Formats: sequence, C-alpha cells, structure tokens
Amino acid sequence: MRIGLLGTGPWAQMVHAPVLAAHDGLDLAGVWGRRPEAAKELADRHGTRAYDDVDALFADVDAVAVALPPDVQAELAARAARAGCHLLLDKPVATTVEGGRAVVRAVEEAGVSSVVFFTTRFVPEAGDWIAEQAAVGGWFTAHAQWLGGVFVDGSDSPFATPWRREKGALWDVGPHALSVLLPVLGDVRRVTAAAPGPGDTVHVVLDHTGGASSVLTLSLTAPAAASGAGVAIHGEAGTTRLPQGGTDAFAALTRAADALRTAAADGRPHPCDAAFGLRVTEILTDAQHLLDAGPR
Repeated sequence: MRIGLLGTGPWAQMVHAPVLAAHDGLDLAGVWGRRPEAAKELADRHGTRAYDDVDALFADVDAVAVALPPDVQAELAARAARAGCHLLLDKPVATTVEGGRAVVRAVEEAGVSSVVFFTTRFVPEAGDWIAEQAAVGGWFTAHAQWLGGVFVDGSDSPFATPWRREKGALWDVGPHALSVLLPVLGDVRRVTAAAPGPGDTVHVVLDHTGGASSVLTLSLTAPAAASGAGVAIHGEAGTTRLPQGGTDAFAALTRAADALRTAAADGRPHPCDAAFGLRVTEILTDAQHLLDAGPR
C-alpha cells in the first residue's frame, strides 16, 4: 500500500514517519505539510519525497495517514477520501460535528476504508480487556481518568501545541477515555453533566444505553506525580480495571496501519472507523456545550 503522510509536527516526526517508513506492508511515498521546508526535511530523513501540492500527493498514493490538528485534518481527510485514498486518522477526527460528518460522508461516497488511531484500542492487552468486559455485561458504573502534565509549569512537552492549548483535555484525552468506555458500556444516551476543575481539568458524567453511568476526569494540567490513565468498571461481576503498562505508540500505530490494510482489502469497516470517530466528536460537543453554558 502506497501511503502519504500529512503533517510535520511532533507526532509526525516522532511516531508516524518512522512507523510508516519501517512498515513492511507500506511504501511511504511522500510527505506534505503546511510548512514546505519542514516537509522536505522530514521526507529527506526517511528517504521519500516532499509534496508542495497535497492533491498531487493524493493522486499518487492508495492511502494517507494524518498527523495534523483536528480542524485541519477534517477538511483534508474529506478531500483525500474523495480522491480515493483510504484514511489513517488521528483523534479527534474533528472538533465540530459538521467536520466529522463531512469526513464520514466522503468516506461512504468514495467507498474507501478508514481507521482512527485511538492509541489504547491498538494495545493488545487493552484491546483484549475491552472485548472481555463487553462480553461480560451487567456493568453498573465506571470511572475513567486521563491525567497529563502537558501544560504545567516547567513542562517541555512537545505536545504543548496551540490546538491542545485552545481545546484542552476534553478534546485531547477525552477521545481516549470514550474509545474504551463505549464498546463496554454502550453508546451514550446523553451527557448529563460537565464541570470544570483546576486548570483545564473537566469532569463529565455520561448515561449509557446499556444502563450504566460513567464519569470522565480529564486533564492536561495535572501535577507530574498524579499523571497517568486508568479505567475502573463496577458491576455484577465485581470491579475490573484497564490493564496498566507503558503504551508503545510505535507498536500501536503499526497495528492501526495493519487494520487499515485489512479493512481496505476486505471492505469491512473497522470498529474504530471514521463513523466511530464522528460519534466521539458528537459526545465531546455535547459536553463542551454544557461546559460553555456554565452552572445552572
């Protein structure tokens, strides 16, 4: 599969480009970025071509991987799909419902495949745990915490990017929490509450179609000693927790690329496709509306 890379930022440089270039089933055919000089530097580093014209890249490849801010991703992903490219997308797919719907519509009309890189879903231990809990059922409530210190004083995180500063933890790590909870507890019937905490911290309460409720605690301004992710689910089978351990982003993205190749070959939608990404955006948008409205 000939694949192009859109983006030249930290994630593209640290993970996407090395993984795509090393993948035995992929040919990294080119790089496009909003800064041509950065695209050329990244392309040269991995022995491929830099494109100044993104549509020319779409015409030369079978698929594209996107490592761009979500508002930029949505428009380019729809264009790529319309050009016949399969999509390996980052989360969130978009920061507006309209943007997410445009991606899904383009994917459906073009008949291409899509996979959204929700990192946890492509870690084998986590994926197995999610499937096991979904099969058990009888869950009563859950609590998911995704706490990071990207924006604390003294942090030199390469992920302290403008879009994360603008949109905050809800939109950056909220998709990770939802990607774990939705397959286990069912879709969200409604967002019942959303409240701010310290810094960009938010607490979101969800009512799920399976009858359970869940609480998300999300932050990019947590103290370093408190950083980490965890999910605990409580129900008739007792309490179970998402397996802990370091997430190998390289291995996870490799599996996401494998999933895209499989979906493109057999035509069957992947559980983490653009439609699932749209549903995540819809839920986050409902939570954002409650936050913007303030206490009632």
